[in-house]
Amino acid sequence: MSPEPAWVEHALWWRVYPLGAVGAFPQPPSGPVAPDEHRLLRLLPWLDHVVRLGAGGVALGPVFAASGHGYDTLDHRRVDPRLGTDEDLERLCAAAHERGLRVQLDGVFNHVGRDHPWVAAALADGPGSEAARRVRHTVGEDGALHLHSFEGHDALVTLDHGSPEVRAEVTDVLRHWLDRGADAWRLDAAYAVPTDFWAAVLPEVRRTHPDAWFEAEVIHGDYAAFVEASTADTLTQYELWKAVWSSLEDANLHELDHALGRHDAFLDTFVPVTFVGNHDTTRIASRVTDARHHPHAVVLLALLGGTPAVYAGDELGLRGVKEDRAGGDDAVRPELPADPADTPGADPAVLALHQELLGLRRRHPWLHRARSRAVSLTNTRYVLEVSADGESLRVALNLDDEPLDAGAGTVLAADPATRERGGPVAPHGWAVLAPEA
Repeated sequence: MSPEPAWVEHALWWRVYPLGAVGAFPQPPSGPVAPDEHRLLRLLPWLDHVVRLGAGGVALGPVFAASGHGYDTLDHRRVDPRLGTDEDLERLCAAAHERGLRVQLDGVFNHVGRDHPWVAAALADGPGSEAARRVRHTVGEDGALHLHSFEGHDALVTLDHGSPEVRAEVTDVLRHWLDRGADAWRLDAAYAVPTDFWAAVLPEVRRTHPDAWFEAEVIHGDYAAFVEASTADTLTQYELWKAVWSSLEDANLHELDHALGRHDAFLDTFVPVTFVGNHDTTRIASRVTDARHHPHAVVLLALLGGTPAVYAGDELGLRGVKEDRAGGDDAVRPELPADPADTPGADPAVLALHQELLGLRRRHPWLHRARSRAVSLTNTRYVLEVSADGESLRVALNLDDEPLDAGAGTVLAADPATRERGGPVAPHGWAVLAPEA
């Protein structure tokens, strides 16, 4: 099992995309956002919301100086002027810590924006220069330097991870912000970076910050092999994310059961980050078209092994569809109001559900490493046992028009119809039960 800081066992993240949440990107109709607006501080009232939700940490999307969406970094050591100042970020971290919340930052170290000073220097100094060795490139027949773009995005220039200077800079940046209040890092596009780069950088950072936690963004591939080779603590469990919404949408719970078999195998090596939505995906309330089955996704997020992350707004039932076009992320990265209670489209029942289920998880911290076992399974009915350290709970999901017998036990949480019936799980309902002694 890959080691991780002890505090992560109790970690429940609330993940937010700051540039969108504070109305800094896309640029508002009123014009460019100035540093003296200190927009990052608009997230301060949301910290109490995170506490009321039952989460234990705030996972911030990119906050460093960038050209546009934040993943086109210009300066890793400076807060984006559209958000405010370095002091604003330090104040946000301090306020989070006062409430017992951890803070995660989003580090983009695979690539930089085309307007980054390193890129300008490489183009100015040309092939063979010290500056050129920091970025991936080829040299054309004309002797000109041609930059390598990330996944076809011309505005994103890939760094050369074989460069000692790049390795030293990333190490220093990680430490710089850990010294200023961060507790953890998300490593954006970590899958595109050679694992030996991370294996050199992360242990060096842990040497001075042993409690730091590193989450790698990995979408496809051999998850366990990546964690072992990179020394990252964890990665994003996209396999399970897909299986959750797809099995609910298609009424094919066999897909979920298959994914959970793989998930359990990952837990033998590391504890994945689980989620049902993030800043890059269609919201779960829009992805699963039958609203009766939205709660089932929340049940799975709260009860399965892993380190859960709730994407800001999902706990309020917000909708949004990601589209494959320019600006296609905007619908899932909306501006949030200063007061969480004033969020347009918020559903109090969805928030109450999240609070109930995350509270249940916090009372059972062993769920962090829980494995699952199918007790009964059809396309539309699933009863599974989650267990670890001699403890267990039973989770029942019913997508069927008929009631589901989940077996004997004390009902700890359930949909309203099931609670009212006091018997089998209601059609299209769910329940969490403690087995009888």
